[in-house]
Amino acid sequence: MALVELRLAENVAGDFFVDSSCIDCDLCRQIAPDTFSQAGDQSAVHHQPRTSDEVFAALKALVTCPTASIGDVAHRSAKAAAAAYPELIDDNVYFCGFASESSYGASSYLIVRPEGNVLVDSPRFAKPLAKRVAELAGVKLMFLSHRDDVADHERWATQFKAERILHRDDVTRSTANVERVLSGNDAITLDHDLVAIPTPGHTRGHAVLLYRNKYLFSGDHLWWSPNYQSLHASSSVCWYSWAEQTRSMERLLDYQFEWVLPGHGRRAQLNSSLMREQLISLVTRMKNSSRRVAS
Repeated sequence: MALVELRLAENVAGDFFVDSSCIDCDLCRQIAPDTFSQAGDQSAVHHQPRTSDEVFAALKALVTCPTASIGDVAHRSAKAAAAAYPELIDDNVYFCGFASESSYGASSYLIVRPEGNVLVDSPRFAKPLAKRVAELAGVKLMFLSHRDDVADHERWATQFKAERILHRDDVTRSTANVERVLSGNDAITLDHDLVAIPTPGHTRGHAVLLYRNKYLFSGDHLWWSPNYQSLHASSSVCWYSWAEQTRSMERLLDYQFEWVLPGHGRRAQLNSSLMREQLISLVTRMKNSSRRVAS
């Protein structure tokens, strides 16, 4: 629960506030940009919500916040906001909300499909979310993109008897019991519409998931930068090898997709031609940055 006594000075006066426990995951700014904005290395309320839509968005941000850093002095009920998750993004792809502090506020997603639903990375385990997921027919597969964003994977897998998938090079003590372990750098067809693509770089065993040649669930490999207005990756958050990440990024040029749905960073939607142009440009920048480092 956010504490009024820890309320950041950058918040404007009013009911909603962010306290000093904020870890700058950016989710509140994505969910309710009319209310929250960046304040140094944290978020703060720059505009108190006035309309019912603004209040609802702020409450969804409150529910999603991984560190419970968002407070509401008026103590409005967040029950409806919690029930809004999973929230539809496009077609049958949903954003789960309920981010976990152990994943540093990473986004997770649910694909609802007749062959069995897929949970991409793990949200915080919360009863309201689990209830809604059950109403959508549960979870058959859990695709874990890498070691950092596994959060409450065991509780979700147990709840729905789901098969967890993770690359061998990112298996740790906490994920030693995953049901399916991937290996190597070659793409693996998981089903007729699901392809796992190993993308070492951010971590040694990082992998992305391509669904229907349209949706790329990119973990921490790739995201959209509103500052640069382009697809982006950063050597500053590359924990294994920037050179490997560059090679992994280039291999994605063999695939077609229209959406980038990351764990951290902003989503992107472009037609496949523009997405390819963006990816080519990013690979070029990554190669150039590697050359500068090498020289």
